[in-house]
Formats: sequence, structure tokens, C-alpha cells
Amino acid sequence: MGSSTHPRHVAQVLLSELGLDVVSCTELQSLWAGYGHICAVEARPSPTSPRAATHERNPSEPRDSIDSEADGDGTLHLVLKLIAPPTRHGDEGHLRKMLSYQVEQYFYDEVAPALAAGEKDGGPAVAVCLASTRRRMTAAGTEAEQPLGDDLIATVMTDLRGEYPVAGEKRAALDARQVHAALEWLARFHGGSWKLLGAGPRRLDDALLLPPLEEESRRKQNPGRASKGQLWLNGGYTYLATRRSEYAALARDGSSEWCAALCKPLNRDPSWPSSSPSSVAELVAEFLTPRGRPFETYIHGDVKSENLFATDAGDRVAFFDFQYAGVGLGVCDLAKLFTCSVPLDMLLAGDEEGRAARIKVPRRGPLAMGAGERRLLEEYRGTLLARRSSPSFSPPEYPWETFVRHWEAALVDWCRFQASWGFWGNTEWLQARVRSILADEGWREWLLREVSS
Repeated sequence: MGSSTHPRHVAQVLLSELGLDVVSCTELQSLWAGYGHICAVEARPSPTSPRAATHERNPSEPRDSIDSEADGDGTLHLVLKLIAPPTRHGDEGHLRKMLSYQVEQYFYDEVAPALAAGEKDGGPAVAVCLASTRRRMTAAGTEAEQPLGDDLIATVMTDLRGEYPVAGEKRAALDARQVHAALEWLARFHGGSWKLLGAGPRRLDDALLLPPLEEESRRKQNPGRASKGQLWLNGGYTYLATRRSEYAALARDGSSEWCAALCKPLNRDPSWPSSSPSSVAELVAEFLTPRGRPFETYIHGDVKSENLFATDAGDRVAFFDFQYAGVGLGVCDLAKLFTCSVPLDMLLAGDEEGRAARIKVPRRGPLAMGAGERRLLEEYRGTLLARRSSPSFSPPEYPWETFVRHWEAALVDWCRFQASWGFWGNTEWLQARVRSILADEGWREWLLREVSS
């Protein structure tokens, strides 16, 4: 690692412009495939450098926000996320990762401050960005010399662990209190994003990022786009447009029940009243693709236990890792949460106290929505709708029947990804639920109407 990309050096360069000195910089973890580091940083006001009065701070990040995070002795507890890719590649996986890191930095620079501003009014808890290479380049101008390097992406933000000291574990189920807290955070996040996007049908910003290979092609035709990137046009990393090779492999895998159930063209399936050459998976993906509909919002895109911190009591959580934030349906975040992080008993519970019902998940049969699943969905939707209104914002209604159809489509789409990638979590529950959904004539008719309208 060169001295110009050493985490402590990068943190000092960024924080010095705020009149801060780095006291310590400790690596917490390395990123996937050597792409960078996450470090805990302690900083204090510099005794030799006045707080730069000429420094052009983001208006949404006033000086008071820095002071409010400091200890009594002025020490700030921060986190540095540093992306310094080891080599250049041209494959889709590399492009996806690099674009995702740009998306995350945009989120912390532009979206998080707006969400945090509404935290007291029901907004989600998010880390506060103090400095970033993106802000530095914007202030200096894209033609200015960048001493930290063109490929380096660095963001310094507040450390959530002071208020949320309990880290979620990899591929582990949350406890019941944490599940309810996660649902509340997601409802606040989706509801707050509704307000940012505005009510009613909308034209999606053409600065939103396309799937990796398409975005790369667009940037080659218009190099200036690289400095204008926002969030993903389609939030998440599992949607069909960016997983075509995995889908093609599933479509060839005759040993999987999901080959025929999800990949077979409808005009070759007599159980479907359709002459469409598309498959169920393709129609669901078409429906879920954002196009400016009122119920679309910003989604986190990678909701799982290891991407959150919780309070000691477990009554509040804060998510992080916004690499796949973008436009979508909030239920897509719920589909992954329910499958990967919610205890199975809570999905099958038969009473309000959460006691497990005598329900067995069939290995090969269908499973209708259970009382526990319904209760969790109602809890999320109730919080979402209760927090969405304001004097200046009146979003459209989101009836339960419509919400459930969206939820069912999200489950089918998530099952398609897991079937092509590898199942984990509450997999028998997920597959049984999708069998039930695919067998529902009402759902089939609804899907065909939606994609033909």
C-alpha cells in the first residue's frame, strides 16, 4: 500500500480541511478481494490549524454537527471507508463493486443528510458524513489535481457504535426485539425516501445508474457522466438485468424445480392463460423495474443482520452499507430480511405473543401466508403509512391488497435469485411460499394485468 493511499494519510488529508487532526487510525476489516479497508478513526481539533473559515462545507453539514459528535475532550469517533482497488479489471463483478462504492458515497453525501434531518420526525438513524473524496473533488473542480488518486474513494463518517454497540452477525437471525426495530427502521427509511422523491408519478433522473455493463457503455459515450452518478436506477444487486448469466444457468438446470416454475416461457406452459414468450421470472422482473410509479421509493438493497448495529436493549437499530441503494419497492428489502434474518418461528407464529404455531413448512408443497408473516407485514406497513404524511407531502394510498401483491412479487424475484445463486436462510419457507404464490390464479392474473398496462 502506497503512502498516498494509507488509511491514516487519507483520513488526515480529508479531516485537515475541517481543522481536525487524526489521533489514531485502526483497521476494523478489509473489504472484499482487497478493494480497501474500514477503519476506526479518532480525531481532535488541531491546535495549530484554525477551523478553516474558507472551507466550503456542505450546507446540510453545519459545523455544529461536528461539535455535537465530540467527547468532552473534543475527540471525535469516526469511521473511514477507503476504496483503493488493487488492479483494474473489465468484468461485470469489478464494475458492479466500483459503481456500488460510488453509489454509497453519493448516498452519504447527498441522501443521508436529508433523511437524518427528519430523524426527530420519524426519519431513520444514519451515519453523518463529515468528509469525502467526492466533496473534495466537487469543491476543487474535476480538472484540479487530486493528490489522493483518481481511483480512490474515501468517506469519513460518524461511528454508529457509540449509540448502537451491538453488531449484527453474518448470516444470523436477529432476536425478536431487533426484528421489530429493523422493521421500524426500514419503514422510516422507505417513508422518508418517499418524501424525498415526491408524491405522484415522477420522471426518474437520468443520472441514476444503469446495470454495470450498460452504465459502463453509457459513460464511454459520455465521459462526463462519471462525475454525475447518483444511486442505482434499480436498487439491490439481485435483479434480473444484472444476473442474466445466473438466470441462464438456472434455465438449463432441469434438475431444479425452479427451472420450469420460473424460467419456462408462458406460451409453453398450459397452466398460464398467456401467449407471452416471457417467463414468470422475466415478467416479475419487468414489474419490479422502477419507472416512476408513486409507490416506488429508495431501498437499501442489501438488508441483512450483518449490515446493522443495534442498541444493547435491541429496541433500535441503524443500518449501514448502502452500496446498492437505489429506486425500488420497499418490499424487496423485506424479502431478504424475512428470508435471511428473521427467526422462522416469527414467520410461522400463531399468536400475538409470538409463540410458535404447530405449522410445518412443507419440503415440496405450498405454504400460504401465515399469521406471523402477516403480523410483521402489517407492522411495517402501519409504521410506513403513519410516518409518511406531512403538511407539504401527501403520497398516494397503499392498500393492503396492493401491498401484498407487491410483497408476493418480491418473494418470487428473491427466490429466482437464490435458486440461481444458492439458497440460504429460511429457504424451505421461501420456496413453499413461492409455490403457493405461483399456484394462485388471482396473483397470476394480477401480474399479467400489471405488465400489460
